[in-house]
Amino acid sequence: MSNTINPLPTIRIRGRSFMALIVVPESPFEAWLTALDQQMARSAGFFVDRPVVVNLAAMAGSDEDPAAVLAALEARDLRIIGVEGVEMAALRGTPWFGATLAAPGREGKPDKFIDVPEAVAPTAVEPVEPAPAPARRPSLLVNRPVRSGQSVVFEEGDVTVIGPVSSGAEIIAGGSIHVYGTLRGRAVAGLLGGAEARIFCSKLAAELLAIDGLYRTADHWGVGLQGKPVQIWLDDKELRLAALD
Repeated sequence: MSNTINPLPTIRIRGRSFMALIVVPESPFEAWLTALDQQMARSAGFFVDRPVVVNLAAMAGSDEDPAAVLAALEARDLRIIGVEGVEMAALRGTPWFGATLAAPGREGKPDKFIDVPEAVAPTAVEPVEPAPAPARRPSLLVNRPVRSGQSVVFEEGDVTVIGPVSSGAEIIAGGSIHVYGTLRGRAVAGLLGGAEARIFCSKLAAELLAIDGLYRTADHWGVGLQGKPVQIWLDDKELRLAALD
């Protein structure tokens, strides 16, 4: 089973102008925290140097103190840069007060009414040729190995790596990922909400695989896939893996 909400912690991936992980604590919090500790032990380094957004919406109605939840996460060296799903007033006097990335439901200013006299005739406007849209790169080719500690991030489309991806490296793509070599480290595809994205590799030895926010770690590949040519895809909100040979 791929990791969604239960029993493992929900971790979603947000992109665009920055890369962050969205962590969604749930009730009962102690059980969720235990599952998080187990997940972090299996995927050492997953949160290292990665900004984290905590969404507390699932904790609404529980007896848990939002500040205590955030303190427990920070004690695990999570670098919290934003908090969602909670009224900021509940965090007043804490280090996280005001740490919101967006203000949902903010009311806009009312439209301004402009009265145009009937006698005013519309002015003819000279047609203007639209500027050509800038060319977008549909794919990124990396024709060298990706070393440990390196990150390849290409949110606009597919990433193809000619060579191996080392342990501790990561490939993050808006579309699909193709690795013509051994895939170690982490591979995150479908960053822009692409459930159709896939991951292909010549030899599977990764620490973590993710597509469109759903992920699996190396403990959950299934029998006989480690070290084999593999493809990974989403099927009805489940992450599937299958050997290519």
